[in-house]
Amino acid sequence: MSQQGDRPATTDDWWGRLYDESARDTGPAGTPDDTIDDRFDSAADTLGGGDDVPSTRSYGHAVDAIAVDDDEDDAGDDEDEGVGSASRPPAWWESPGGRPVTRTPAPAPEPAPEPSVPSPAPVAPAPLTPRPRAPWEPPPAAFDPTDPAADPTTPPAPAVPRDPRAADPRPPAPVPPPPPSAPAARISHVGDSPPTYEAEPTALPAADAEELDQLVADTVLDGARYGTYTLRAASLRGDSARYRGEPRRDALLTARFGAGPGALVLVAVATGARATEGAHLSAADACRWIGGAVGRSHSRLAEDIRAGRRGDLKSGLHRLTDRTYGKLRARAAELGRDPEEYTASLRCLLLSADPDCRTRVFFGVGGGGLFRLRDGAWQDLEPLVPEPSEIRGAPVVGYGSVPTGARAATEQTPDGDRLTMDLEITKAPGPLVEEPVPPPPEPFRFRASVARPGDTLLLTSVGLAEPLRGVPALGGELAARWADGEPPGLATYLADVALRAKGYADDRTAVGVWEA
Repeated sequence: MSQQGDRPATTDDWWGRLYDESARDTGPAGTPDDTIDDRFDSAADTLGGGDDVPSTRSYGHAVDAIAVDDDEDDAGDDEDEGVGSASRPPAWWESPGGRPVTRTPAPAPEPAPEPSVPSPAPVAPAPLTPRPRAPWEPPPAAFDPTDPAADPTTPPAPAVPRDPRAADPRPPAPVPPPPPSAPAARISHVGDSPPTYEAEPTALPAADAEELDQLVADTVLDGARYGTYTLRAASLRGDSARYRGEPRRDALLTARFGAGPGALVLVAVATGARATEGAHLSAADACRWIGGAVGRSHSRLAEDIRAGRRGDLKSGLHRLTDRTYGKLRARAAELGRDPEEYTASLRCLLLSADPDCRTRVFFGVGGGGLFRLRDGAWQDLEPLVPEPSEIRGAPVVGYGSVPTGARAATEQTPDGDRLTMDLEITKAPGPLVEEPVPPPPEPFRFRASVARPGDTLLLTSVGLAEPLRGVPALGGELAARWADGEPPGLATYLADVALRAKGYADDRTAVGVWEA
């Protein structure tokens, strides 16, 4: 391989090692004329060099590729690159007087030089083969085929730090729906200010070790359902009595007599006289005695209610009420007390257990209230009777009064004097009255009405009747609570009855009847 010609003695040793003819060719060919030029031409043809790859065969140089340009191009190259300048002495491989050429240093020893190839057009990256998950790695998230970002073959995008001042490009996290609102808490009082006393009991009444049967509970609650109605009854001590440790003056009795459709339900409410000793005892006696009288006559009373005999009911219940008050007066005499001190207001309801009977009967004596809630409005059903102070009339004949009218024989003198003619009729002596005659008892009250579906009848003692009439907000609140017509449970009914109003601190007893 002596095709390179003579070379100076100062040639580097690597050149001799590379082109020493004694060295064995690393890639000998099957033909004896296998030269570097042949291999270069073969590589150029394989890579498609064609005319763009200069041939080394024309210039007799087999080591480096020499770029040959026109004279105009040489000048431009010299100006830009600073090579091939006329002030440079010719190199040893340039022939004297010959054409200057530009020579590129040979690269490191390679089996074959790789010519420059144009960059191919960008193509889509090949799908990535999923890598098996290591045992310590968490399982991948569920794949959503509709989410392009969830494609496991797509390489993750590089993390870009987000400016904290910029708005978050991510969609906001879904806000969970608010929990269902709790029902509004029921108010414990009506009016602009709360009542003076506390709502819960404070002091217990004084007890006698020998008369423990005379103690009464702070609250009594009862209920039932017969025919087409539901009954609710509650009696609770007032705020004033709870604070002072006084017993509840209201008494409540609920009783059923008989069975089946002919059964009769009695609810009695009594209130002892205010500011009297043993007021709770007189109220309990009134309820017990009227209950006994009704129980002994319940068959006749139930028949009259189902038949609608209003007149018979009124007269019969009037007699039973008189007997009850007669026993109260007798009991007062036994205790050595005035009848006015040992008495009570008494109000009662009679309800038939027959589903076909909707007649409701009310009777009693004394203060209290009878109301009906119909179509969302309260109606006061209290029978109108004159008060004792409003009763007017002549004194009863036979008790020292002067007869008038046809029974009196009078004569008038010319001077205008009037004389009573003595008919010489013997008069029976009048009763010996050493003390003033007591005022007559309060009038007897009676009412019978036919209930309609959806009605609510409310019988109350004085402690609830007065605020219902004097505080419209109380009636409005109860009407709103009972507007749906469904009877409340016992605990709810007790809370409704206990709804307070400032200025009204007496005992409260209420009997409610809800018509289906």
